[in-house]
Amino acid sequence: MHFVDAKGILNANNGFYGMNIYRGCSHGCIYCDSRSTCYHFDHPFEDIEVKSNAPELLEKALRSKRKACMIGTGAMSDPYMHCEEKLGLTRRCLEIILKYGFGATVQTKSDRILRDIDLLDEINRKTKSVVQMTLTTYDDKLCSIVEPNVCNTKRRIEVLDIMRERGIPTVVWLSPILPFINDTEENIRSILSECIRVGVRGIICFGMGLTLREGDREYYYDALDRHFPGMKEKYIRTYGNAYDLPSPRNDRLMEIFKDTCRNAGILCTPDECFSFLGEFPQKYEQLSMFDLTEGSD
Repeated sequence: MHFVDAKGILNANNGFYGMNIYRGCSHGCIYCDSRSTCYHFDHPFEDIEVKSNAPELLEKALRSKRKACMIGTGAMSDPYMHCEEKLGLTRRCLEIILKYGFGATVQTKSDRILRDIDLLDEINRKTKSVVQMTLTTYDDKLCSIVEPNVCNTKRRIEVLDIMRERGIPTVVWLSPILPFINDTEENIRSILSECIRVGVRGIICFGMGLTLREGDREYYYDALDRHFPGMKEKYIRTYGNAYDLPSPRNDRLMEIFKDTCRNAGILCTPDECFSFLGEFPQKYEQLSMFDLTEGSD
C-alpha cells in the first residue's frame, strides 16, 4: 500500500454523501468492476492507495455543513480491507460522523465491520446507521473461488444477524450473479431465505448477470481460465464483447427475487433501497436545525 494526501473526501451520491478512504482492494473478487480502466488507476489495483488525511478532510467538511445527512462509504473500495486492521481510518471516520451528528451507511464484504459495531450502534441510536453487505454465492466452496480473500457468505450472514440483534438495519447487494456459474434457482432462493431470516430491510439487484469492461474483463477471463476451463469461450460465444451480460435465466430469477421480497416485505427495487439509504431521520434533522438556529443568536 501507499499513502497520499487527498484534496477532498466527500461526493454527492444518490441523496447523500459518499467517500472512499481507500482506492484499490485486496479481496481479489474475480468480477470486480472497480478494476475497469475507466476509473484511471495509476497504480496496481492491489497496491492500496490510502487517503491518510481522510479523517481530517471529513471533519473539516462536516463541521462546515449546517444540515446533517447520511454519509456512505464502500461503493468503490471496501472500507474493511486487511489494511484497516492496522490503520483504523474507517473507524476514525465513523467517530467523526458520530461526533457531528450525521448518519452512516457502510458497504462491505468483510466481518471486520464488527470491530466497529460499537460506533455503528451508537450512531444508529442517535441518528441512523445502515450496514450494506454483498452476497453473491451461497455455496462457500464457490465463494472461495469468486471472492477469495474475504470472509465467506455464511460469515457475512452471521454479521447481518448480529446487526439485526443490535437493531441496526441492513441492505444486501445481490450482485453480480455470474452467468453459467451461480445463476441458479437454488443459489438465489438460498440467499433470499437467509435474507428473510436475518431481517434485511432491502436487497439491491439490478438484474441477474454482470457487467464487463476493459480492465475488468481481462481479469475476469483470466480467472475463468484458471477455475472454470472452457467458460471464457462460452462467454465469448454468448456475449461477444458486450458490456452487459445478462443471465439466460434472468427473467425467471428476477421473478423469484421480486415475488420473494414482496411477500416478505423487503424493499426490492434500487430506487426504494437508495431512497432508504439516503433518508436521514426527519425528527433528528429538525432538532439539529433548531439547535443551530438557537446557537446563532
